[in-house]
Amino acid sequence: MTVSEREAREVAEAAREKDWRKPSFAKELFLGRFRLDLIHPHPEPAPRDVARGEEFLGKLGEFTRTKIDGALIEREARVPDEVLGGLKELGALGMKVGTEYGGLGLTQVYYNKALALVSSASPAVGALLSAHQSIGVPQPVKLFGSQEQKDTFLPRCARTDISAFLLTEPDVGSDPARLATTAVPDAQGDYVLDGVKLWTTNGVVADLLVVMARVPEPADGDPRKAEGHRGGITAFVVEAGSAGITVENRNAFMGLRGLENGVTRFHQVRVPAANRIGPEGAGLKIALTTLNTGRLSLPATCVGAGKWCLKIAREWSQARVQWGRPVAEHEAVGSKISFIAATTFALEAVLDLSSQMADEERNDIRIEAALAKLYGSEMAWRMADELVQIRGGRGFETAESLAARGERGVPAEQLLRDLRINRIFEGSTEIMHLLIAREAVDAHLSVAGDLIDPGKTLADKRKAAVAAGTFYAKWLPRLVAGPGQLPGAFAEFGALAPHLRHVERTARKLARATFYAMSRWQGRMETKQGFLGRIVDIGAELFAMSAACVRAEKLRRDGADGTGSTHGSTDDHTAYQLADAFCRQSRIRVDELFARLWTNTDDLDHKVVREVLDGSYTWLEEGVVDPSSEGPWIADATPGPATKDDVHRRVP
Repeated sequence: MTVSEREAREVAEAAREKDWRKPSFAKELFLGRFRLDLIHPHPEPAPRDVARGEEFLGKLGEFTRTKIDGALIEREARVPDEVLGGLKELGALGMKVGTEYGGLGLTQVYYNKALALVSSASPAVGALLSAHQSIGVPQPVKLFGSQEQKDTFLPRCARTDISAFLLTEPDVGSDPARLATTAVPDAQGDYVLDGVKLWTTNGVVADLLVVMARVPEPADGDPRKAEGHRGGITAFVVEAGSAGITVENRNAFMGLRGLENGVTRFHQVRVPAANRIGPEGAGLKIALTTLNTGRLSLPATCVGAGKWCLKIAREWSQARVQWGRPVAEHEAVGSKISFIAATTFALEAVLDLSSQMADEERNDIRIEAALAKLYGSEMAWRMADELVQIRGGRGFETAESLAARGERGVPAEQLLRDLRINRIFEGSTEIMHLLIAREAVDAHLSVAGDLIDPGKTLADKRKAAVAAGTFYAKWLPRLVAGPGQLPGAFAEFGALAPHLRHVERTARKLARATFYAMSRWQGRMETKQGFLGRIVDIGAELFAMSAACVRAEKLRRDGADGTGSTHGSTDDHTAYQLADAFCRQSRIRVDELFARLWTNTDDLDHKVVREVLDGSYTWLEEGVVDPSSEGPWIADATPGPATKDDVHRRVP
């Protein structure tokens, strides 16, 4: 499909959740308002939820240690049927499904702890469970399905059936306006699916699919139009065993080698109208809303990765001696270990805080969850890279090779490969920057958007000018001063109080920078993706600092920092020390990001890119051999019958 840039933006904008019915800490942060009261005191889970979650984690831990052989899954590039069967018996498929439907009814907090645990043994198994429950059939049906759909599908998803989510196509990634898979209504009122879906995680073993497809808009005079049908991208639950469905390929990747991911073709697949989730045209909104909390599963695996990195870095750096001292005592290595420890603490703080807020449903966490995904995926990748560097040549060597020559088989290089996809999964870093930036400037666009929209009339612009004047007359003065300038502010946080004062001051500085940029670039603001990315990265650091301080104070208050006792002073408190280290490291990164807001090579980079695309630098490409195979850059996805064998694998 050919879609203009404006049409693509309109489709994405229409799918956004536009209302803010609940408060949002991160939204307020980007507006320069440090609402610590929204996250402190740290929200607490209900005792019954803790008991249920801990009981399951005990069972899952035993299963993970004794039944999941991560090395075997890596070697054979598949999750064994007996592992999948064991997870079903354990109830792991229904961690997020309510008990009334046969699920475990775990909270988001304990669901995340379970994913971190499983992923530490095999990231591929963690990805399977996450895709099944976070974006697969259970979550959209739970949020948007009819009671009949819940009664039909949720019990199956809780115990027996694996599900998958199918949106991406060979020529459609983060631009769903060009979605080509169709769902055409037939004479009986049902739908007929045609199209090809790419990177269908779990698609190779799935029993149930959530499929996004385009329903044609009814023509004038069509009875369907009078009945309220409007067409558009729509969500369906589809039986994976339906006639006309073919899994044409099981894809292989640099990491997550056990990932059951494929290419799925639909040819004249009949889907009952009763399997449509929500109304026609609501598919993208359903997908985005599902991801609001679904994205939290990915940083859960990142937290687990950080914990393992810290363990290996500590053990190895004590055992490895160079120049008469353990390598950990050399500053070049010690700084890396400090980064891993402090960052793991902060990531867990961000994840637990966001998850607990999701469980309580008192706050809108769409930005918090997106920040957790963005920050978690980027920082986990950095931690894994540092672990490989700490391990040196052994970090580059496979665990199998290490074991074969008599050393401990540490899969550091595998972790690096496995984590790399997290910067792309469920919204690449670049897309997350744009998504979060759009939400961060929502308040501005709500009052002043018509002023910079070339399609608006003069009357619309005059009306917008009045609204903008009223909003900014109240908002701008509040960015001048705040509690961050008071030496005694946030005193209850002891040694961490200066960091919270810094967050408050920096949030106002960030809001001022955003306002200045909007005033400077106006309608061209959306093209300044480098600037917007840095704005979002600063916000992510501020959120992480806030979460780290709040978590440290909670642990100090609870006496649960691992020392077994409370302390009269916070200075020697281990959680406080980790939070302090993280905030100091984070503040340096924030300073660098602010410096790059206005001093960068963005304009020059744009010119260089134009020259590259125009072929001006092809001389620079000479002197190498391209090992790529022949073939089109994008595979043909023309609808029609399958020409390949079905590689769908049915799990007993």
